[in-house]
Amino acid sequence: MDNYRILLSQETIENRVKELGEEITRDYRDKKPVVICMLKGAVYFFADLTKNIKLPLMLDFARLSSYRNGTTSGQMELIYDITAKIEGRDVILVEDIVDSGKTLAYFIELLKKRNPASVKICAFLDKKERREVDIKVDYVGFDIPCGFVIGYGLDYAEKYREFPFLAEIIDPSKL
Repeated sequence: MDNYRILLSQETIENRVKELGEEITRDYRDKKPVVICMLKGAVYFFADLTKNIKLPLMLDFARLSSYRNGTTSGQMELIYDITAKIEGRDVILVEDIVDSGKTLAYFIELLKKRNPASVKICAFLDKKERREVDIKVDYVGFDIPCGFVIGYGLDYAEKYREFPFLAEIIDPSKL
């Protein structure tokens, strides 16, 4: 496929993920946070990030979707819920990309009913200009403009997640 241009190299991503891990380690020293991976897109980022956080961690996973038959329905569905007990615990949600913010806002409301000590968001990518709800991303890998991106866990129709870099699709109609 030659219908993309690389935005972030593997080395650039690795360096930034290491920095984020160091920052989270400093901020959570003397704590044992629960780190939740938002499936599927955040898997690569989550795995690399947690290896760079030098603290005892509890890891968990969640999956939400607003898609039905390939298109968004606008209705959020919790497909896979966490199993960790988070009452009184510090929680870090790890997301691949935050654009509208709707998915995270929905999930954070669900988590708050379980009385965590805190909930923070760590996102590989932040598309602030697409935000539709007021949501704060506490740890940002990279701010990116609008455009369709693939690689490092992000996909197009379940393809291209395995790219070790982040690329922008030049012409989505050619996919």
